[in-house]
Amino acid sequence: MSQTLPSFTVQDALVAVMVAVSASDETIRTAELLAIERQVNHLPVFAGYDTDRILAVAQTVYTLFEEEDGLDTLLAMVRHALPQKLQETAYALACDVAAADVRLGQSELRLLEELREELSIEHLQAAAIEYGVRARHRTI
Repeated sequence: MSQTLPSFTVQDALVAVMVAVSASDETIRTAELLAIERQVNHLPVFAGYDTDRILAVAQTVYTLFEEEDGLDTLLAMVRHALPQKLQETAYALACDVAAADVRLGQSELRLLEELREELSIEHLQAAAIEYGVRARHRTI
């Protein structure tokens, strides 16, 4: 890594997870960006968050994705910033962004798997979160 990366606040880490899922397939779709914006604007965990930081967090994610071990670094930064009680929240936010465009590619699925492992999300917890996301994102 050629430059020093900023550390994440708790809220930055949650945004980073969402941006990472969106960027994981190398195509950031409008539906995914809207999902991120909706979460940041409406969820209590983002109360008081300076939305101007989203761009800096996103740039950090993009920079890390260009590095050989960037994903590992990103996941470590997220884990370090998140308290235990918000790890499931991070996974739920990631799943919501992944489901926002109704297409889950292999790269998104792999990133979700790595995130589950990094955040020690147990199988039953992950299944419950994923079931809720599927229920919210069903179409007619």
